[in-house]
Amino acid sequence: MEEQLGIGSVVISKCGRDKGRYFIVLKSEGGYVYLTDGAMRKLASPKKKKIKHITITSDKLENIADKLKLGKKVFDGEIKSALRVYNQKEQ
Repeated sequence: MEEQLGIGSVVISKCGRDKGRYFIVLKSEGGYVYLTDGAMRKLASPKKKKIKHITITSDKLENIADKLKLGKKVFDGEIKSALRVYNQKEQ
C-alpha cells in the first residue's frame, strides 16, 4: 500500500477533527506523512499524520508533485483549487 503513497498523492483523513477531508501528501517518512489542503493546513505548517489514519486514493496530482520535487514555488491556492474537485464530489 505504501508504494502507492508518494508526493502529490491524494488521501482522505480517516480520523481526527479533519475526518473526511482530502489532502495532498508533501512528504512521507517512517510511518508518518505530512499533509496539506491549502486551506486549513497550509504548506508552511503541514499536518503530520500516521499512515494508518489515512485512506489512500488512486489519484495523484502530477503537476503539483513535479513542482514539489523540483523545488519550485507552489501556492496554497493551487492546492486548494486542485482539491476542490474532490471535495465537491463528496457533497
